[in-house]
Amino acid sequence: MKNVQRLFEIDPWKIRTTKLDKENRRLQESLTSIGNGYMGMRGNFEESYSGDHHQGTYLAGIWYPDKTRVGWWKNGYPEYFGKVINALDFIQMKLFVNDHEIDLAVTEYEDFDLELNMENGVLTRSFTVTIDDTKVRFTFERFLSVVKQELAVIRLTAESLVGDAELKVVSKLDNNVQNEDSNYEEMFWLEKDRGHREDISFLTTQTIPNNFGIEQFSVTGAMKHISSTIGLQQDDTLEVAETFSYNLKVNQSVQLEKRVVILTSRDVTESEQSEKAVALLSKYNDSFEDLLAEQNAAWANRWALADVLIDGDDEAQQGIRFNIFQLFSTYYGEDERLNIGPKGFTGEKYGGATYWDTEAYAVPMYLGISDPEVTKNLLKYRHNQLPQAQHNARQQCLQGALYPMVTFTGVECHNEWEITFEEIHRNGAIAHAIYNYTTYTGDDSYIKNEGLEVLTEIARFWADRVHYSKRQQKYMIHGVTGPNEYENNINNNWYTNYLATWV
Repeated sequence: MKNVQRLFEIDPWKIRTTKLDKENRRLQESLTSIGNGYMGMRGNFEESYSGDHHQGTYLAGIWYPDKTRVGWWKNGYPEYFGKVINALDFIQMKLFVNDHEIDLAVTEYEDFDLELNMENGVLTRSFTVTIDDTKVRFTFERFLSVVKQELAVIRLTAESLVGDAELKVVSKLDNNVQNEDSNYEEMFWLEKDRGHREDISFLTTQTIPNNFGIEQFSVTGAMKHISSTIGLQQDDTLEVAETFSYNLKVNQSVQLEKRVVILTSRDVTESEQSEKAVALLSKYNDSFEDLLAEQNAAWANRWALADVLIDGDDEAQQGIRFNIFQLFSTYYGEDERLNIGPKGFTGEKYGGATYWDTEAYAVPMYLGISDPEVTKNLLKYRHNQLPQAQHNARQQCLQGALYPMVTFTGVECHNEWEITFEEIHRNGAIAHAIYNYTTYTGDDSYIKNEGLEVLTEIARFWADRVHYSKRQQKYMIHGVTGPNEYENNINNNWYTNYLATWV
């Protein structure tokens, strides 16, 4: 990778570039990812792009238990590790001008502009192409509603700048997706149902069976289109796709809006998903401007609590807002069943799972710049998984509860021994998060109820994990990996011992 220090311009509120960097397209996609806590995606193009990139759409709480590859086993070794799986590609809108497909990896273009507005979570992109004797300007606007979390909104504007243009748009729900990190090049989704009701098309998929007793998730995507002018609309019976054709005269523009609702079996049973998705799309009939206005207002409320002002340094200002924006795009406390994946919705690294980083690093940030309920739901997440933490301790023949290093359900699913068995300082991070919440907010309702139960079980684990040295006349903890992660099988790591004593 070449020097990418100036891949984007410096702007206090925006991630913007006027260059399509094909060599670093993946990085551009990562840095322009958007999400609303319920779902998210990388900054992929709506139209086809045949160059190197990483197409990725992810749904919170939707994952798959993958096979564990180890050459040996120890008592309590996880049966599987979990990972977020690439989901339905619902933004796809293929473009054709005079029967030429637009693909910026090979199609000549000019006036490229890409902008993520962190103030409201809107991703905008525009470019101009010249095909034969015509020149057409395309603009995409996309956002995931933080008010109506099942809803994604995409608006395409096309304007003929020179000559007349025959424009065709093929809008799809595409289930032909794969994970980049899959060890076995598997397809994780099976089509279960598809259909068309009035002006709405839908597709229902289900995760493939697994051997670990983990539930199969079902997901339904439904789409409808709103066009500013009457074009020829054609439904595709072989794919969940709709085709729109326009004869654009010079200086004429057309708008095509695509709205998508995504529902999962975490909230709606598979048999009811298509009906409810259609009903929601019919209900969400506000104009694009009204939907954007409520998006702006919701993000404004968040920034009113969260914004960190840095005078005199736009680069630092951009950086701190980017970090806050991505964290809030990943999690804002609406669902206590969810947590914060280390990469958010920007990709598949770290499997989208829950790590101890939430309590160690994210909780203090959320406490300072968001409603306290956001943090409280993170604590409830751990209490909900207390039985699984107790299971983890029993797998090591110990009392109490051992919270996992990596998990979706509360059961440990990390498959490296020096982490699974030895990075036990993670237990102390849970207790420290309870302490931080209680002392910062002054709200002792959690510690009096759920928190006390969690703290007691963590303390029982530490009491059983130590051993007493008669020679030293001290309690000790042998065989750990400290938080630096690079020195394994250490006796009496200071950080681990201190946390255990403090708890």
